[in-house]
Amino acid sequence: MKRRNLLYGSVAAAAGLAGAGVAWWKNRPQDGLAAPISSADAAMDVAFWALSFDTPDGKALPMSSFRGKPLLVNFWATWCPPCVEELPLLDSFHKNKQSKNWQVLGLAVDQPSAVRKWLQARPLSFPVAMAGLGGTELSKSLGNSAGSLPFSAVFGASGQLLHRKAGKVSSEDLALWAQV
Repeated sequence: MKRRNLLYGSVAAAAGLAGAGVAWWKNRPQDGLAAPISSADAAMDVAFWALSFDTPDGKALPMSSFRGKPLLVNFWATWCPPCVEELPLLDSFHKNKQSKNWQVLGLAVDQPSAVRKWLQARPLSFPVAMAGLGGTELSKSLGNSAGSLPFSAVFGASGQLLHRKAGKVSSEDLALWAQV
C-alpha cells in the first residue's frame, strides 16, 4: 500500500512539474543562465524544492535539505555509459568544492537494487537518491526537452535554476558553474 501511495504521489508531482516545466520552457534562458523569474518559474521552483526522494537504502532525502547553498543535480543511470563516465568528474568536483558550500546530488533514473550494487563497487562522496521513472519527467521540467541522460541542473543558493546541460559534463562546464 505504501509503495502504491508513493507511486501515485510521484506521478502527481511529475505531472505538476511537467506543467510548470512547459511554462518555464517557453521562457527558458538561451545562454544557460536562468531567465527572469515569472510566476510559472516560481511555481516550478516551489514544486521542485518540495520534492523528496528515497536513497538507494530507502531513507528519505528531501530537496529542501539542500536549500541555501549552490547545488548541482545530476540525473544518471547505471546503464548509461556517458553517465557512468562523468561520475568521477562530478565526485572530484564535489570533493574540491564542498568547502566552498557546493553540493552535488545524483538522481538515479534506475532501479534501487542496480544503484546499490553500482555504488558498492564505485562509492561516491555525494548523496545519491532514486528518481525512478519519474526522473525523466522531472528532468524535462528543468529544461531537458529530450529527456536524455545524463542531464545536469545547477541551482544557486537562493534555489533558482541557473544552468543546465544535457549530455556529459566537462571540466569547463564545472569551472563555469563554480563561479556561481
